Amino acid sequence: MKLLKVSLAAALIGVSALGLVTAAPAPTQAQGSIPVDVWALRDVVNAVQISPDGKHLLVHKVESKEGQYILEIYETADLSKPLRRLNADPMEIVSAQWVSGDVIFGTAWQVNRKTVKGPEDDVRDYKTYAYSLSANKFTSVDGNFGIVNLLPEEPDHVLVSTGNVVPDGTGVDPYAAGRPRSYYRFNLKTGARELVLRGGGKIPFVSTWDDKGNPRYTEVQDISAGKIISYYRKPGDSDWIKLNELDLNDPKNLYRVLGGFVGVAGFDPDNPNIGYMIDNLNGEDKAALYEFDFTTGKAVKKLFQTEDADVMSIQLHSIPGNGKLAAARYPGARMEWHWFDEEEKALYEALEKQIPNAWQISISSRSLDGKTMVVTNRGPHDPGSFWLVKDGKLAKLGSRNPLINPEQLADVKYIRYPARDGLTIPAWITIPKGKPPFPLVVQHNGGPHVNGMVSYDEWGQMLANAGYMVLHPDNRISVGWGQKHFDAGYGEHGLKMQDDKDDGVKYLIDQGLVDPNRVAFFGWSYGGYAALVSLSREPQLYQCAIAGAAVADPEKSYIQGGRSNDLKALDEWAKRRGMIGINPIKEVSKVNIPLLMIHGNVDRRVLYYHMKDYQKAFEAAGKTGEFVTLEGADHFYNTLMFNHQQQLVTKMLDYLANDCGPGGL
Repeated sequence: MKLLKVSLAAALIGVSALGLVTAAPAPTQAQGSIPVDVWALRDVVNAVQISPDGKHLLVHKVESKEGQYILEIYETADLSKPLRRLNADPMEIVSAQWVSGDVIFGTAWQVNRKTVKGPEDDVRDYKTYAYSLSANKFTSVDGNFGIVNLLPEEPDHVLVSTGNVVPDGTGVDPYAAGRPRSYYRFNLKTGARELVLRGGGKIPFVSTWDDKGNPRYTEVQDISAGKIISYYRKPGDSDWIKLNELDLNDPKNLYRVLGGFVGVAGFDPDNPNIGYMIDNLNGEDKAALYEFDFTTGKAVKKLFQTEDADVMSIQLHSIPGNGKLAAARYPGARMEWHWFDEEEKALYEALEKQIPNAWQISISSRSLDGKTMVVTNRGPHDPGSFWLVKDGKLAKLGSRNPLINPEQLADVKYIRYPARDGLTIPAWITIPKGKPPFPLVVQHNGGPHVNGMVSYDEWGQMLANAGYMVLHPDNRISVGWGQKHFDAGYGEHGLKMQDDKDDGVKYLIDQGLVDPNRVAFFGWSYGGYAALVSLSREPQLYQCAIAGAAVADPEKSYIQGGRSNDLKALDEWAKRRGMIGINPIKEVSKVNIPLLMIHGNVDRRVLYYHMKDYQKAFEAAGKTGEFVTLEGADHFYNTLMFNHQQQLVTKMLDYLANDCGPGGL
């Protein structure tokens, strides 16, 4: 491939367009070579997508640090200027995707309230829209819809579902996962909807559909029976066939439920009776990929399994509607591939050779004829870049953060270290410039059972740019590393899960990479909880902790959430997130290091009372700490605006440099 010598100037935004303040920091503020205002930016180019006919590009971007996202549409034959510039004022366009050569489907939001009243109560209102390029017209789509399948064989229709709680992907509502949904064929030309399936009764929703619009697989909770039951359906049949039952009085089954990847993952395009299933059958520890026969209801052949990790997903051929199995995906240094399709393998290998700092390559969209595609890359030396491949040539379109020079970013290394009880802990370290031993920040984000694989981590890179090594441990209970790794974390919140983090610190000290007198803890959400737990560890490894959006009182959170209606194992799981185990608000008398606590006052996932209640107890105990409110900030990354990130990053760097233990970190 050769570089395509064209310009997409509007997408390649520079410093002047963003109006950034790049003045030197105050003398007391820790600062790396990249200014705080650059780290604080929302993703400048958030998405780029090719239309199915290959004739147009959609660019979702922001043009100023305080601005709102807009859409630009370009003709692929003329990338010098946009054909359309679109906004949703007073709302903001937060998602957009081509569903045909003419129509874009997406979501807009608007902040309309100043407070949240309870868990998952959003301050925003959402609107689903359809935009016709030929008519140059927006149409509001009644109801809260999400795209289920583009139905590649029906260019004038898509399959949509209603009942989606957060259609733009800001976060999964844990209280709404099982609500009934209805499914419709949506006519892109007329706007008419034809009911395909109304969820309810035994089958409230469908997990997996095929490209022909057939419902094929689902998992549902039967609370009265204490089970989760999976069903499958053959093409053209109306009856659901029971595949499996999981007894949720047994916590050993939580791995298959909470992992989020076990079950039917796809279908053979040449034989509708053959599918692909991910599962850890026959008592095996790691989940493998199997060929599944719908006529017998059984897995018939193991296609791939790896020794150190679960297969977590499959990847299909990148041409829409092709449907061929291309690869199995599993975690490691990055999300790795095991290829089945030699054509796709060769294409990805060619792209990796051409794209600078290639790490996590993905063909995010491709035309139906296969000749035009948008490729993304994301990794330690690339915040996220977008590339156009057209007629065998390659051109860069834009970046999520065009103001960062790849050479300023830090290397990330995948490691595996032993916990004190012998369990192997996967982790990633972000390595600053210079020579060891380095000061260390242990960073843990949300979950806690999500896979924490690091490709490009903005906060980790920000800390490394300021001179800190960063440890990102996937402690026990993290998914993707087998059932034993997951099960070992049951009921261990603040206990063995916390030991795993401390053992990672000791491992890096023993390797000569870290100064034992310069270690801090930083976490967000569950990681914020872990940061609060670190305050009272004995022996104490940390100089200070920074807790963001922290679950400070999990017992109160459990009671307010009403989780007692869950199946027994899920209810016991919820209790063991702090009611059983360590509850930080009850440990304030044991705190022995300084704390910085930061929380948004409209956080819908971890409500603001967590910080206010903890602050009251903390100060009553006479402990040393600072408490910072991010006004108007929610829980999720894409709800943190420029001013929130600017305040957060500035305070974090200043605190680490000046207030983290004697003399700072």
